[in-house]
Amino acid sequence: MNGDLEYAQEFVDVDGGRLGVQVYPEPSGVTGAPVVVIWPAMGVRARYYRPFAAALRTAGLAVVVADLRGTGASTPAPSRADRHGYAELADDVGAVLAALKPRLDGRTRVLLGHSLGGQAALLHLALHGGGEVDGLALVAVGIPHWRSYPGRRGLGVLPYTQGIAATAALLGVWPGWGFGGRQARGVIRDWAYTARTGRFPRLNGTDTEAAVRAVRTPVLAVSVDDDQYTPHQTMDHLCAKLGDAPVTRERYTVAQAGAPLDHFTWVRAGVPLARQIAAFATDLPPR
Repeated sequence: MNGDLEYAQEFVDVDGGRLGVQVYPEPSGVTGAPVVVIWPAMGVRARYYRPFAAALRTAGLAVVVADLRGTGASTPAPSRADRHGYAELADDVGAVLAALKPRLDGRTRVLLGHSLGGQAALLHLALHGGGEVDGLALVAVGIPHWRSYPGRRGLGVLPYTQGIAATAALLGVWPGWGFGGRQARGVIRDWAYTARTGRFPRLNGTDTEAAVRAVRTPVLAVSVDDDQYTPHQTMDHLCAKLGDAPVTRERYTVAQAGAPLDHFTWVRAGVPLARQIAAFATDLPPR
């Protein structure tokens, strides 16, 4: 254990690096609790989710948080030599689930993705099937298609996202200048593609859009008030792609949270949201 950090730090080896995984203690007084595996936003370290992990545990859920490749305790650090993109992020989800399998067997398991982490979790289900996952919770996730933004905001989103992609292509890596932390150019390339086209890119020769439409895993999709990066409309755009999945669409409001919200601060004002996710998990069909 890491003293006051209240989690055990573990690692999962993957092709080209390793993933840092934080495993929290089981919730008190609960046997065989559903397990939530959290996948963070772009450039956000797993330890940032410590307050939300505490809220989920209080709501009766077991919690694991994984650092995205190249962020926090996960390697490799983004560089010109590192070209990973969305395909590798989706594969990483499967690697962590495989490593956790002895602790997941017989228990309800939910992937919970925030922003880029939500896209990675969804793409894992689309590309590799959802047999090992019972539910998918998406919080502040959206396709950042410039046409989805309200009013004139989209007119700024398009040049902003494509400018970041051009810089990453030129430098061989995104340095993290004011957005997203240091990132591999492949991640930025794929992210910018979604912003430009409103579609997921083809990954490893797969029509990812068709694969997403075929996902059948139950989804809880929650957009957050005052989200500066993925407003409600971008989540609606993503949900429209889920043709076969049962989707529960919700908004997490300032009134519910009792605190100001945005793309990141919901993590620190998430007690009501944690209860909602716990209800979603416990309502899933038992294994």
